[in-house]
Amino acid sequence: MTNLVADIADTAAEMPENVALSFAGQDVPYAAFWARVGQFARGLADAGVEPGDRVGIYLPNLPQYVTAFHGVLRAGGIVVPMNPQYKSREISHLLADSEASVVVTLSDLVPFVQEVRDETAVETVVSVNGEADGAVTFEEFLADEVLDVVDRADDDVAVQPYTSGTTGTPKGVLLTHENLAWDARATADLMPGGVKEDDMFLGVLPLFHIYGMTVTMIATLFEGGGYRPVPEWDAQQAADIIESEGITVMHGVPAMFNDLVNQPNADEFDLSSLRFANSGGSSLPIEVMERFEDLFDVELFEGYGLTETAPVTHANQPGERRPGSIGRPLDGVEAKIVDGNFDEVAPVPEGPVDEEETDLDEITGELVVSGPNVMKGYYNLPEANEGAFTEAAGKRWFHTGDIGYHDEDGYFFVVDREKHMIVTGGYNVYPREVEELLFEHEDVADAAVVGIEDERRGETVKAFVVPTPGAEATPEDVKQYCLDNLAEYKHPREVEFVDELPRTTTGKVQKFELREDAAE
Repeated sequence: MTNLVADIADTAAEMPENVALSFAGQDVPYAAFWARVGQFARGLADAGVEPGDRVGIYLPNLPQYVTAFHGVLRAGGIVVPMNPQYKSREISHLLADSEASVVVTLSDLVPFVQEVRDETAVETVVSVNGEADGAVTFEEFLADEVLDVVDRADDDVAVQPYTSGTTGTPKGVLLTHENLAWDARATADLMPGGVKEDDMFLGVLPLFHIYGMTVTMIATLFEGGGYRPVPEWDAQQAADIIESEGITVMHGVPAMFNDLVNQPNADEFDLSSLRFANSGGSSLPIEVMERFEDLFDVELFEGYGLTETAPVTHANQPGERRPGSIGRPLDGVEAKIVDGNFDEVAPVPEGPVDEEETDLDEITGELVVSGPNVMKGYYNLPEANEGAFTEAAGKRWFHTGDIGYHDEDGYFFVVDREKHMIVTGGYNVYPREVEELLFEHEDVADAAVVGIEDERRGETVKAFVVPTPGAEATPEDVKQYCLDNLAEYKHPREVEFVDELPRTTTGKVQKFELREDAAE
């Protein structure tokens, strides 16, 4: 295999008139899409981007994102996806650490890039939806000629998304051409008959997120299906698009499916065009799955994965589904549950178990995985890499940090996270990042952030704040302060002022007490 986008070149040659992208009432056939990708790739080369150089894409789900993504790979570059909800504070590290020389973004977001430009290697900013000071427009950036596909080795890095650890410092994940191509094909094969030429995928999962990138965009375009990008999530709009445009495949996070079933007019939605629906990103409540299937007569499957695994490692699929389970490992992926000594924990006869009547300590351990979709490593972080992998039995095992168990039928179940990460609506929020911002507020003396249950998002963020003496800020002021400096999904939706935080004798905040207090 060479550059993974070479597959799209084959598709464009074999079915040039098939719809590759559909957006705002306009269909873009493969031939036109691939030509535009070539023009963007040539524009990158003209801007000095060489094979192995990094390019930031700081956009919502738009056709230009899909073009830029494949254009970067066609030019032999490495994509650095960035959440368009991020502010300058958050993109500063991503751009500086990756040394991206080009950033593609919205005109409204160009000022955030300009604010940190001197701290980074950014030389060119491309504005998608209009002119902006210091940027060239997307149309101006496209070259008159196309660039041929630049060959890349299977283990060359294709995408460098960022994910945080317990410290909250984002780490660049090195995903290779093989990682992404393998996982895209494997997940496409989960559907009956794979991706079909007349399939249209609903692109509601953000493309900066590995789930939306691999499982919807890459998998679709690999096989000649169509991709329908949706810039913002709105349940009513999504239902209208599915019905009016004949969407056949929807991948989403639990909060999206929960939103759909809780719409006042949900019983009026016609989602009969869907032949496959899948949930990932966080645990899918069985109640939501059952309500979705009862309302729309469409089976809803659940899978599991991480950014570091490109992302899918486990999945339920037609004829092989166990409600409450993340499914079985994909063919070619190995998984096991291990204890602290890396010894395997024995499976239970059949899951799921009754967690109230079972001693979970006896059946659970950490989920570790090995396979062709597991990342090359973290960018320039040898210590993090050492902790992330264990070499055993001639294989390289990745530590997921998730605690679970498995049964004798090969189904895996995740019960908790080893880390304090909060998963809200499918997005990962790391408390330390929010806490560090809170400590910068002049009226905050002490702070701790935990995840609390939320009916729609699964979890949401709550901050416990010890105000300084004479503080004038209110809880609402603190919430707004966080919203002004962080992506919307990261800001605490609840802020509680307290006299002190519960701590151990060594000074560590006892977050389990805070979570218990929040649940009362």
